[in-house]
Amino acid sequence: MSVLDGFAAYLSGELGRSPHTVRGYLADLRSLLSHLEERGLGPEDVDVPAVRGWLSHSRDAGAGRATLARRVAAVRAFTRYLHREGVLSADPGPRLAAPAQRRSLPTVLGEEQAAAALSHRSEDSPVGLRRRAVVELLYATGVRVAELCALDLSDVDRSRETVRVLGKGGKERTVPVGRPALEALDAWLSDGRPELAGPSSADALLLGVRGGRLGVRGAREDVHAHFRAAGIDAAPHDLRHSAATHLLNGGADLRSVQEFLGHAGPRSTQIYTHVSVDRLRDSYRRAHPRA
Repeated sequence: MSVLDGFAAYLSGELGRSPHTVRGYLADLRSLLSHLEERGLGPEDVDVPAVRGWLSHSRDAGAGRATLARRVAAVRAFTRYLHREGVLSADPGPRLAAPAQRRSLPTVLGEEQAAAALSHRSEDSPVGLRRRAVVELLYATGVRVAELCALDLSDVDRSRETVRVLGKGGKERTVPVGRPALEALDAWLSDGRPELAGPSSADALLLGVRGGRLGVRGAREDVHAHFRAAGIDAAPHDLRHSAATHLLNGGADLRSVQEFLGHAGPRSTQIYTHVSVDRLRDSYRRAHPRA
C-alpha cells in the first residue's frame, strides 16, 4: 500500500472525511510529492521549508487564497499521519500557517423572493416531483446538498416532522421539517419515487432517473432548473444560507442555528449575523428620520 493509499484510508475511516474532501486532499498531496520528487526528496523529507517552497510555487502558478488554505489543511493532516506512522520523527504541521481568507457574505434570497420561487409548481412527472422535494427540503432543513443526497427513507420521521442527518465527521443531527417540504416529500414518495425505483434503489430517499441514489450533481441540476423556471438564479448552498439567515431574522438564537446547520462551533455561524446586521442597517437608513 502506498503512503497516499494509507492516508486516504486514514482520512475516510478514522477522520470521517467526505469522499469530496479525500479526493481534494489527495490531489493536493500528489502535487506536493511531485514537487518534492523533482528535488530528489520523498515523504520522509516533508518539513516546513519544503512545504513553504511548494506553496510559493503554487501561488506563483495562480493558486488563490482558498486553494492555498485547503492545501495547508491537507498537508497538516498528512504530516500528522506520517508522524503517527513513524515516517516523520516530528510533526511540522502545527508550524504551517494558512493564508488569511477574506470572508465574503453569502448569497441570501429575500424571504418574499424565496417564498415566490418555492411556490413555483414543477411539472407532475417523477423528475418534477423530485425537483420540488429537493428544493423544499434544502430550504426547510438547511442541509448541505451531499447530506440531502445521503438521506434514506428511514431518516424521515413523519410523525415528529424531523429528518435525521449525517453531517461532516460522521456527526448525526436531527432537524425539523416544515409542512410545505413534507407535502412535497409525500408527493414524491407516493407518485414519483415508485416510478423510478428499481433494483439499485435500496433505501435511498431520492432517486435518479436510472433508479439509483440521486447524486450531488443531479440535486444541483434540480435546484438550478427549478429556480430558472421561477426566474431566479440560485444554487443549493444559497438555500442553506437563506434558511439560516431567515431563522435569525425571525428570532432564532445563534446557538440553535448552529445546531440546525451542523456547525462544529459558532464561528462559521456568525457570518449569518453579519447578513442580518447589514439588512438592519439598510432598513434603518431607509426608515429612521435621523439616519
